[in-house]
Amino acid sequence: MATLVYALCALTSVACAVLLLRGYLHSRARLLLWSGLCFAGLAANNVLLLIDKRVVPTVDLSLWRSLPALLGVALLLYGLVWETR
Repeated sequence: MATLVYALCALTSVACAVLLLRGYLHSRARLLLWSGLCFAGLAANNVLLLIDKRVVPTVDLSLWRSLPALLGVALLLYGLVWETR
């Protein structure tokens, strides 16, 4: 059951990233770009979580799976704070 939840979270994050980035390409609203990149980082985090917990459970990938999420949130924070018009 946990594998299914991990996979659904990853798929949802990928879908959000794709939809946000498609919206950015259509409207060129910068907030959509930063939000899409954030969700891409969260999607990578979820994929690495699935790999960490189900594919190679003997190896601790907690640092490596946290880095994409940190990068994604940092990009969103940058977009929210410094990209104001």
